[in-house]
Amino acid sequence: VLIMAFSGWNDAAEAATTAARYLGTTFHAEKFAEIDPENFYHFGLSRPYVRFKSGSETDREIIWPATEFSIAQSSELPRDIIIGVAIEPHLRWKTYCAEVLDLARRCEATLVLTLGALLAEVPHTRPIRLSGGSSAPELAARLGLRATRYEGPTGIVGVLNTICREQGTATASLWANVPHYISGIENPRATLALVRRVLTLLHATADVSDLEEAVRQFDANLSEIVSQ
Repeated sequence: VLIMAFSGWNDAAEAATTAARYLGTTFHAEKFAEIDPENFYHFGLSRPYVRFKSGSETDREIIWPATEFSIAQSSELPRDIIIGVAIEPHLRWKTYCAEVLDLARRCEATLVLTLGALLAEVPHTRPIRLSGGSSAPELAARLGLRATRYEGPTGIVGVLNTICREQGTATASLWANVPHYISGIENPRATLALVRRVLTLLHATADVSDLEEAVRQFDANLSEIVSQ
């Protein structure tokens, strides 16, 4: 299974990218591939950053906004998972999606699962609502999703899902609905909801106690702010 998440427009409260990275860390995924950013990013909008090389106080290196892929082949998983995390590209979306799909085929992925998070008119006092869809009705049922009726602007997640369907690759998209009035900070509640639903899809289990503790702290901080 190839799991993709993109920061930016598709990633309210950074819930989707945090969930993808959390899954990669949990199952000890190791980087094995990346997409060169040269053709897909406007570096004036997503600037590379400079840092000192490990162990050096003089030599610096440039870190570019590349799409990185890591693979987890854990005995705790019934199948291998590939995690792809990136900033939403600015340019040549069709070509970019073709490269992602080419990697999926070469790795013999049977499903491309995209994660997203959107700002919605939902209260923070209720469980996180998940929405999305799938190219296969039975897969949508397993994910507990009802087809969305959304029409309007889309991001790279929507384009990637459409191209996958057109090319005959099974795809599913899972979105967390984040309260719009607390969008400026990370939302571990939304992250946990995504992680749990992905684990259900994979028929896998994982210790998410640290994420649950982050949710408790988040709720306590939010309650204190609301009371003021």
